[in-house]
Amino acid sequence: MTDAFPHAGKRFEVDYGELVAINAYSSDGNTLNYEITSGPMAGVSGTVEYQWRRLGGETYAISWQEADGSTVVHVDDFQAGRSLSFFTTRQGQFFRLEGSLGQSPEL
Repeated sequence: MTDAFPHAGKRFEVDYGELVAINAYSSDGNTLNYEITSGPMAGVSGTVEYQWRRLGGETYAISWQEADGSTVVHVDDFQAGRSLSFFTTRQGQFFRLEGSLGQSPEL
């Protein structure tokens, strides 16, 4: 992919009810810092390389693999403020979540 991710350098909060996280996309467009801020996995964080594809409009598929082998795919509609997340833990548990997506100010 030769274009830069349009949301590089920005932070977003995803709120799925039982899980809330901050995803901060590096300004170089190559890495994502994530932190789960509430829910049973609160405190889990990391920095990963990610890939993205525009699906249409302001909707993107964003995927990455975490250090423990967990895999994550988001379908994020930045215009509508909605996020779908599909992830598999290293133990093989599969989760499907849906919730809100909003830009988060820098700390």
